Amino acid sequence: MAVTSVSRRLRVLGVPVDAVDMQGTLNWVEERVASRESGTHLCVNAANVVRAHDDPEYLAVLERGDLIGSDGQPFVWAARALGQPLPERVAGIDLMEQVLDRSRETGWRVYLLGGRDEVVRRLAGQLSARGVRIVGHRDGYFRPDDASRVWDEVRSTDPDVVFVGMPTPTKERFIIEGAHQARVPVCIGVGGSFDVLAGDLRRAPAYMQRLGLEWLFRLLQEPRRLFTRYAVTNTRFLALVLRAMVRRTRTARG
Repeated sequence: MAVTSVSRRLRVLGVPVDAVDMQGTLNWVEERVASRESGTHLCVNAANVVRAHDDPEYLAVLERGDLIGSDGQPFVWAARALGQPLPERVAGIDLMEQVLDRSRETGWRVYLLGGRDEVVRRLAGQLSARGVRIVGHRDGYFRPDDASRVWDEVRSTDPDVVFVGMPTPTKERFIIEGAHQARVPVCIGVGGSFDVLAGDLRRAPAYMQRLGLEWLFRLLQEPRRLFTRYAVTNTRFLALVLRAMVRRTRTARG
């Protein structure tokens, strides 16, 4: 992990996360683009915590992220309750929008990788029309053994920033295993943000985000696909938090 001046790495519920706010994250992006030093940005939330407890290999991948943001209000609350407060939630989609805004000002070269072909193609067109310099895009449907070839395609466009809109854990593994070799200055995992920014899905209202209910808004949009996942994940995350709080209380009592 590269040392950064804008963050302090913590372990919350056994998962690595950096104590960095949005401005600090944007400063990190600026530094990487300016220096051309390859950097990877990953995010963790309740679902990532549960997966990391089930999958040691996935946890090892997270450990290799250069900067790890706290994408999920319940995760931020859990960190505070466990005595490891984080400055604020830094959602992947919010970071993507901020970096895109900065890209319009600076002329940074942006590559979009992930999602369905029609979605990423439409998003690339929308962003280009808004003044973002899109140097390439492709969908996220390729075989794992084609990853090196995909990274070669990305590298050939000489991007400053690459956004990877793929599901977990494919996204994290793809980024960690290839971004540094491709010498991409900034590679940011943004999950399903492409669908939202392209207009295929709506994002939760701000008040639901503040209440930690963004997952519920997504569930209401895609109940069949997400019900089991959220029911199981949220329950297990709560159990992990409660267990950690009990251990912390016992330790404090000596």
